[in-house]
Amino acid sequence: MKKEIHPTYYKDSVITCACGESWTVGSTKESMNVDICSNCHPFFTGEQRIVDTEGQVERFMKRVEARDKHVSDIDARAAEKVSPDRLLTDLSVGKRAIDSLAKVKITNAGEFIEKLADGEEAMLAIDGFGRKSLADIKKGLRRLGYVLPEDEAVK
Repeated sequence: MKKEIHPTYYKDSVITCACGESWTVGSTKESMNVDICSNCHPFFTGEQRIVDTEGQVERFMKRVEARDKHVSDIDARAAEKVSPDRLLTDLSVGKRAIDSLAKVKITNAGEFIEKLADGEEAMLAIDGFGRKSLADIKKGLRRLGYVLPEDEAVK
């Protein structure tokens, strides 16, 4: 063996844990500090705790919360998109058709779909409301994601 290339060996090196426990062993370092030992490690103690010295769990939980918020925002927008309270004026339909539906108190998508459940003839019986307007409103509602009564019958 070559002389003066080996580190100094300390027979009474002190190891200190973050929980306060300390013990003496032989080592090439005079003293060491550790974050966890057999007295406080969850495997040995049986308690469920997360040892997080670098904040990784906290960062992960922030990402999970941000994802959950994003998903709930998307769901809220999708629910709003097919809300029965959506006004028919939001669709690209002629003013005459909207006015004739308003005379019979049909102003939103829910009321229109409810009346459409009685059949197309019931809708066409409305004064001033024709096939073109009916087709335009149905096309607009389907484009937004609404399910019409005739679509349910096909399933």
